[in-house]
This record gives sequence, structure tokens and C-alpha cells, in this order.
Amino acid sequence: MADSQAARSPHLPGDLAVWFFIFAELAVFGILFIGYGVARSLDPATFAAGKEALRPWTGLINTIGLITASYLVALAVHRLRDRKPGLTGLLWAGIAASCVYTFGKLWEYANLYSNGYNLGTDTFFMFYFFLTFFHFMHVVLGQIVLVVLAVKVKKGEYNGDDMNGMESGASYWHMVDLVWLVLFPMLYVLA
Repeated sequence: MADSQAARSPHLPGDLAVWFFIFAELAVFGILFIGYGVARSLDPATFAAGKEALRPWTGLINTIGLITASYLVALAVHRLRDRKPGLTGLLWAGIAASCVYTFGKLWEYANLYSNGYNLGTDTFFMFYFFLTFFHFMHVVLGQIVLVVLAVKVKKGEYNGDDMNGMESGASYWHMVDLVWLVLFPMLYVLA
């Protein structure tokens, strides 16, 4: 009885060190978001004009790619915990879905640069490029983590007994997704 209660009791998924890293990253993003908000309040016309140059549908497509990837990663974690097959395929599908964001963001950067927008254009684009590229690098790191997890699962290194590595990687990935869910409306939608 005690073992079944322990198995069902809530716990922090993954390694505690990963959570310290996640909270540190969220603090950095939070500081950047505050800086964006202050700058926007000081120069709303520049920020409104900058948003007009963006294509919100590309941000929406990127959002769908990242949310789909997070859903597939969450399914993979549950399959590993329940020792069900199909785990590797879910991880690779999650990586593929996240590539929608990666290629979409690269296309968007190329399009903006070709239209003369860059970090030095104005305050809005300084924040836009810095925030989105900082996030982009976190996505790439998350994709690398997912590839490592998929390879380890394929090799049989994860079998559901020890969920620490899988939960740590998934937690990091979900943090990356969460940050985008703040960035997308902040940069593309809100006036």
C-alpha cells in the first residue's frame, strides 16, 4: 500500500538541477520581457510601427509547431512511464514538428533582413531580434536534447524504471514552449 501511494504522490519531474536551470532561464526571459514592456510604454508609436512589419501568421504557424512538439513529447513521457511502444516515433515526430518553428523563424529573419530590418533599425526591432534569437537558441538546444533522448530510447537506455532523464529533457522543452507562448502575443498580437 505504501509503495502504491508513493508511486501516485506528486513529485517534481526530472532532476532538481534542471529545475534550477529552468528557473534561471525564466528569470532572464522575465527581465527581458520587463525591459520590452518599459521600452514599449516609452515609445508606443515605434513599437506599433514595428509590429506592422511582422506577419502574425508566421508566428501562429511557429506556435502550432511548438505546441504540437510539446504535445508529442508529453505523450512520449507518458508512454515511457506506462512502458508502451511507439516512444521513439513520438520523439522524432516532436523534433520534426519543432522544425516547423526553426525553419519558419529562419525564413522570417531572412524576409525581415531583406526588407531592411535588423537589430539597429529601432528599439522594437532590437528587442524583436534579440528576444526571438535568444529563444531560437533555446529551441535548438531543446531539439538537441530531444535527439539525445530519442537515441537513448532507441538504444534501450530508458525503460520506464528511471524517468529522470526523460522528464528533465521534457521539462526543459516545455519551458521553451512556455516562453514562446508569452513571446508570440507580446511581439505579434498585443497593441
